[in-house]
Amino acid sequence: MTLDGRSIWLERVNAIRQHQRCAERAPHKPLLLLLALGRFSTQGSSELTWPDAEEHLGRLLRDYGPPRKTNPAYPFRRLANDRHLWVVETATGEDPGETIGRLRELDAKGHLDPEFEAALRADPALLVLIARTLLEQNWPATLHEEVATACGLDLDRAEAELVTSRLLADRERTDRRRDPVFRERVLMAYEYRCAFCAFDGRLDATVVGLEAAHLRWWAHGGPDEVDNAVCLCTIHHRLLDRGVLGISADHAVTVSRHFVGYSDAAQQLVLSLAGRPVREPQPGEPPPADHHVAWHAEQVFRGPARLAG
Repeated sequence: MTLDGRSIWLERVNAIRQHQRCAERAPHKPLLLLLALGRFSTQGSSELTWPDAEEHLGRLLRDYGPPRKTNPAYPFRRLANDRHLWVVETATGEDPGETIGRLRELDAKGHLDPEFEAALRADPALLVLIARTLLEQNWPATLHEEVATACGLDLDRAEAELVTSRLLADRERTDRRRDPVFRERVLMAYEYRCAFCAFDGRLDATVVGLEAAHLRWWAHGGPDEVDNAVCLCTIHHRLLDRGVLGISADHAVTVSRHFVGYSDAAQQLVLSLAGRPVREPQPGEPPPADHHVAWHAEQVFRGPARLAG
């Protein structure tokens, strides 16, 4: 497939209509597409029966969607309204609508548009490019591998094979431009210490295990600015992005009641953080902005929060 052919499919994916209200996250259709791509890559067919989609897409929405109740029937049916991407069929040919009962009654199934599947077969790099695009538009980098694996995709391996065979060039990666000094600015603001646990590791003179963690995800309009970030150690960054940890309006660490850990490590690294004040940046640097803290609390954190011990 030519680069122009790839661009057509990437444009169609970029044009997917997603729910937009008050900056709410809506990765429902992207998760369905990633699940279908995973099926296609492992089984050669993207077909999903409704019971299969209800189980697997429902689990993906619970794990990687927003912290509110969602119905997998909506993306399963509504993605078909985005042209040339998804098809829903029933044994009788009737439109099943968006109710779970009708989807079951009519034995509904969905699959990628045949033209889309043909393009994926003709150009193996297209699947990687589309999957990377969906991940970058909907989740932070800390969760890309986890989400891809949950959808049945091994993108690192596929990408390495494609680069080796020269089917995928570095310039065709879909990475958007990031501020190259963002991490250093955030780490310096917090004096190279985790704002949750005060970890300050170095290997010789090099800082290790510390990262700049966005509150409002960059994929959802979060800027590369100090007031939209905290310096966190690697494990607390991952748990912040996963919704296990958060920050309250009065800048204390919140721990989700859904998180369970019985070991001493879980107690020390996570549970003991509940209610602990978030370390403030050094004088002259802005603390986390209230609107970014609120976005994370509403769109990522898996509330309710545990009570401070």
